[in-house]
Amino acid sequence: MPDRATPNLPSRNLLKTELFYSKLGFRASYRSGHWLILQRGGVQFEFFPWPDLDPKENSHSCCVRLDDLDAMVAQAGEAGVPNARTGIPRMVPPTRDISGLTIAYMVDPDGSLLRLVQNPPEG
Repeated sequence: MPDRATPNLPSRNLLKTELFYSKLGFRASYRSGHWLILQRGGVQFEFFPWPDLDPKENSHSCCVRLDDLDAMVAQAGEAGVPNARTGIPRMVPPTRDISGLTIAYMVDPDGSLLRLVQNPPEG
């Protein structure tokens, strides 16, 4: 297996976290009362319990590099994630960043920020 890194994000309730992410196409590859690993293609998140977390105070985040950003944004909309600039959860639509990358921002129900970055075309 090649070297890799996986984000570790907090969850107030692992079952609710699994349900939210399952609507985005993620499936559990591991679950216990103290850890949850979710995967969707080559993307993997690991969650640890933090029952007293205040989502408004959560500073956890990660970048997710995607071949089809638009498909993920559409799936989030179908899952009921509000397209908004405030609130938890939410999806901020993709825009061209100063870096030249196209990035959308999703905040999950526990307040973790996922920067969803469109992979540039190969070539």
